Amino acid sequence: MTPPRLVPLLDQYDHATERLLARLIGPVIDSGDGADVEVPPLTDAEYLWEPAPGAWSVRRQLDGPGPGATVLVGAGEWGRDGGRPHPYPPPVTTIAWRMHHLTEMLAGRADWTVGSHSFDEDEMVVRNDAASAIDALRSAVAAWRAALDAADDAALDTVGHSTYPDGSDAEDPFLEIVWWVNQEVLHHGAEIALLRDLHRAAQS
Repeated sequence: MTPPRLVPLLDQYDHATERLLARLIGPVIDSGDGADVEVPPLTDAEYLWEPAPGAWSVRRQLDGPGPGATVLVGAGEWGRDGGRPHPYPPPVTTIAWRMHHLTEMLAGRADWTVGSHSFDEDEMVVRNDAASAIDALRSAVAAWRAALDAADDAALDTVGHSTYPDGSDAEDPFLEIVWWVNQEVLHHGAEIALLRDLHRAAQS
């Protein structure tokens, strides 16, 4: 039985992820006032579009990190710009970078909550095209939702119920992690939607 205090966060997560995926694949999305707005599927050109000089993105490993990045994170032929410490001010990032970040966070937290507890960002395949990146994001969305479905009331209060190593999971009650993931989906989803709008305007 779903703990009552988790219900509004689940509803928020479902709404945010449904809107994000609709904004990426269409064919329509609710404008907010009940009217359907047509949405074309995300193209590879949009996915990799760099909206500003020095933007962080995903790149071929052979080409090395982009401006200000020190590593390309991930497995396979492509990697995601990264490195510690992050430069200040933070770099503008592409849709590809943001989608990979969200996918990595959701899949990683799901694994470190109800999975094998072995997920490593360096072993995650970085997608270089829009269609496969959307598929990976959709799978990660479902994986984290399954982890939330498995949480009972005691789990929500348990510090370290998620042991995801790239966050504060080991120090915070699980309910706070659920809240944090929601706001990550909300704000990165909004950024991705804005970048789609900016790309369309730039082509006009």
